Amino acid sequence: MAKLYPELNDEFINFIKTQKIFFVATAPDNLKGEYVNLSPKGYDTLKILDNKTVVYADYPGSGNETATHLQQNGRLTMMFMSFDKDPMILRLYGNGEAISLDSQTGKGLKEKMGGKVS
Repeated sequence: MAKLYPELNDEFINFIKTQKIFFVATAPDNLKGEYVNLSPKGYDTLKILDNKTVVYADYPGSGNETATHLQQNGRLTMMFMSFDKDPMILRLYGNGEAISLDSQTGKGLKEKMGGKVS
């Protein structure tokens, strides 16, 4: 059974910072006729704000299922993994919110991310 932690510790934060790619998964309220969405993301779009808050810029490709699912239920899982000499898989289970970069909150987050998102 996986061990659960209430927040990110320094080991996990350092692990996340060394990963070049991560995955985001969401699911709709009703899976009948719908699908779980799992998408790869690039690390340069991610920022750890504190031990309980991680933000990333989501650039929709073929659609924006992530935002749709978050509007329905807010559930989000992020996964980071490494298979090097110290292999680890780290999943962050939490609540997410889609925030427009044009909103006041979005502009503040963009600033916190060092202007890496547009």
